[in-house]
Amino acid sequence: MSSKITGLIVLCLLCAATCSQVAAQSKPKPAGALSAEAIQQIKMGEDTLAVLAYAVVNDSIEQERYAACRALITCLVRTLKVENSFKYSFERLRSLSILTPPDSSFRIFTWQLFVNDSTYRYYGAIQLNQKDLKLFPLIDRSADMLTLPAREQLTPERWYGVIYYNLQQFDTKEGRKYLLLGYDAFSFFNRRKVVDVLSFDKTGKPVFGAPVFDREESMGPPEYRIFTEYAAEASFRMNWDEQYQLILIDHLVPMPSPYGSDPIQVPDGSYDALKLEKGRWKFVSKVFNDVMEEAPRPEPILDDRKGRDIMGKEAKKN
Repeated sequence: MSSKITGLIVLCLLCAATCSQVAAQSKPKPAGALSAEAIQQIKMGEDTLAVLAYAVVNDSIEQERYAACRALITCLVRTLKVENSFKYSFERLRSLSILTPPDSSFRIFTWQLFVNDSTYRYYGAIQLNQKDLKLFPLIDRSADMLTLPAREQLTPERWYGVIYYNLQQFDTKEGRKYLLLGYDAFSFFNRRKVVDVLSFDKTGKPVFGAPVFDREESMGPPEYRIFTEYAAEASFRMNWDEQYQLILIDHLVPMPSPYGSDPIQVPDGSYDALKLEKGRWKFVSKVFNDVMEEAPRPEPILDDRKGRDIMGKEAKKN
């Protein structure tokens, strides 16, 4: 039953998006200021979307989560059809990730549907910055991929589904691209994080993946995206750090699984990184190499005990 419902959801989004794109084939105009009427229409849609998004994440019944997800897609497309909707920020949709690059050329919506403890599905769409709606639905095909697509380009119709939590704009010799950092709950024992690349081809269609990564240990064809798998119970960081101007990544090491399965990957306290240099992301191993001459220790309080008690406090006078 779940696969049938998923098919209906995908079909719904595809049909709605296709109609919107056909309507926007003439010279696209960037989104302008929202009228008072448009703001009111979108706010009404946002109220419904907020309720549906909450149900997708929090409803305890699987069928109800699917139904809420299907309704959310329909309502989102209908709301985005309001003229100049790109200018509306949708601040109430906390359960959805909405990312916009500095150049404001598009924004990307992604969200997660929990099926069971080892199954998650992802949904998303890319909205271009236009007066009339032009939307590209993202269809999660990760369940059909027999191997991780680390060395191939993907299309919106064949997308490795994740929730994107950060976006970094960068320029290359081939044109502007966008680095996307995504989270995949994947399974009960393991999680995945993905570094992907988004660009737009000559027709304006989104393309995922690009050979912009330099890693010495990478063998074979160039990598189009980077996958990292780690233990579900581990706290794993992979995010842009503004201070260091790097994508900081927890360095992982294997350890025996407490569940009797294959070894799991956990952070060891050190960091690797991705550094942008001339349009390419170079992998840096063990980015912080500071070594102390001796182990840190608190300043001893009893070396000078004159006038102090055993706790290091001033002794009371009799």
